[in-house]
Amino acid sequence: MEELPVPHNIKISNITCDSFKISWEMDSKSKDRITHYFIDLNKKENKNSNKFKHKDVPTKLVAKAVPLPMTVRGHWFLSPRTEYTVAVQTASKQVDGDYVVSEWSEIIEFCTADYSKVHLTQLLEKAEVISGRMLKFSVFYRNQHKEYFDYIREHHGNAMQPSVKDNSGSHGSPISGKLEGIFFSCSTEFNTGKPPQDSPYGRYRFEIAAEKLFNPNTNLYFGDFYCMYTAYHYVILVIAPVGSPGDEFCKQRLPQLNSQDNKFLTCREEDGMLVYHHAQDVILEVIYTDPVDLSLGTVAEITGHQLMSLSTANAKKDPSCKTCNISVGR
Repeated sequence: MEELPVPHNIKISNITCDSFKISWEMDSKSKDRITHYFIDLNKKENKNSNKFKHKDVPTKLVAKAVPLPMTVRGHWFLSPRTEYTVAVQTASKQVDGDYVVSEWSEIIEFCTADYSKVHLTQLLEKAEVISGRMLKFSVFYRNQHKEYFDYIREHHGNAMQPSVKDNSGSHGSPISGKLEGIFFSCSTEFNTGKPPQDSPYGRYRFEIAAEKLFNPNTNLYFGDFYCMYTAYHYVILVIAPVGSPGDEFCKQRLPQLNSQDNKFLTCREEDGMLVYHHAQDVILEVIYTDPVDLSLGTVAEITGHQLMSLSTANAKKDPSCKTCNISVGR
């Protein structure tokens, strides 16, 4: 009996955060005997990974021989933005239920995609459920160390510059490691209506009137929803001046929010004045995508504590939280 053809020239296409299409070529001899394909999929080993950790099982998919390309979806819990290796062999099921198989193909590497707008909209809808009532606020603020503001004045002509967002939050977030912006907060204390005096990011605070950053000439986008093994949750929003590079980046990747009517952050005109509200029950992290001159606001030392435990720098999302995870990866 002739050996079964070995798949070669494997091609991966139509990659999403939780699916992909796979195709390959094979010699025509004995092709008609093929009844199944075996596909072996593994997360690419990190050189720092634990050599004794059990591998994910099962890694082998047994699929009926269907016309190629074949869509692989839902057979594994694929994670977004993750490197995988894949190999294929052809198989012929015998009358006794056993399989005759070909040699394995070469191993191909690929990386799954970020969350799409569809997935982010699912996260958005989950965040809306717990956002709570809206509280009035009037300033955005950014805490840093004194050295940071000194450096901005000396080396950047007094203007805070956007920097690439770190990898905190959802693993599949399309803004992590890609979007450039400046982080601001807007949370207020319930009893005073003013920003809290404590901060995890430094004892010096830049405050700027809300209308300087968020107004009819900016667009608002939903970026992420996550927690860090805690009871409270974070929502990342992006404010981008209309037509700016940041706006173009977000328009292609993130759900846009109605600035006047959403569950997280609103800007409405009342009696000729812009009035601002933020959600009470989530911690908002607001990214502004353009440079901001320090002369537009004030820098002063806070009177409270520096609570380092609340920092979200490169924080990993809790993958087991039912409140802020969706079913397509971490």
